[in-house]
Amino acid sequence: MLLALKPFNFLEVTVGSTVGVSLRYLLFAGVAWLLGYLFFKRSWFHRKIIAKFPKAQDVWREIGYSALSILIFGLVGAATLYAVRQGWTQKYAKMGQFGMLWFWLSIGCAVVIHDAWFYWTHRLMHHRKLFRWFHRVHHLSHNPTPWAAYAFSPLEALVQALIFPLLLIIIPMHLYAFGLFMLWQITFNIAGHTGYEFHPRWFMRTPLKYIMNTPTNHIMHHEKMRGNYGLYFNYWDRLMGTNHEEYETRFGEVTSREKTEISKSPSTPVG
Repeated sequence: MLLALKPFNFLEVTVGSTVGVSLRYLLFAGVAWLLGYLFFKRSWFHRKIIAKFPKAQDVWREIGYSALSILIFGLVGAATLYAVRQGWTQKYAKMGQFGMLWFWLSIGCAVVIHDAWFYWTHRLMHHRKLFRWFHRVHHLSHNPTPWAAYAFSPLEALVQALIFPLLLIIIPMHLYAFGLFMLWQITFNIAGHTGYEFHPRWFMRTPLKYIMNTPTNHIMHHEKMRGNYGLYFNYWDRLMGTNHEEYETRFGEVTSREKTEISKSPSTPVG
């Protein structure tokens, strides 16, 4: 006899989803913050893309808006679990149902779809009639830290979160595959907002420059407010002509710096 499913308590599931998102964010953003802004603040400073540190009030603003975004992500997460429960998605439980090849391919498909979603919604949110309502909050961070990764207005947080149920609706994904994709997206997102360039100088001399994005690319977007709209990959910006002309020059400048003492730099310490 089949066991009856436990009644779906939306509030309970929302709380659980929100706690899960919070813990992942605190872990990943917290580790990035400790490494880049505490433990290795001096020794990594030569790779700080904008050669100064943000003010404390800017960091607290990022944390506050991130907390609000996490609440919205928790709600969307609960709604996604409800959709799974109702059979409205293509999430599957048996690993052998689609085979191991599709297990890994589904993660790649999710990454490519998410990147396209991000590029085009990002460009749309820069429209003068939408920017104030959707994207202005994120651009209050002109010199972002890891805590800017989720520093969105409520409307932008909703746009960013909707990709996750959308993925489960349009492609079959195993729970573990979806979990690995979620780890990829939060790692890449936070890495792009750390404010440090971790790619080697020779990166721009390889074909990878036409594919993968770098933290320099995204930090320039925060500086200049336009262009460099991509997330994981650089091919949309290259195809659509939205890469900043000085992107590769700026990358070369950042990755060519000699190590210097932070006390001798024109930086504003986080305090």
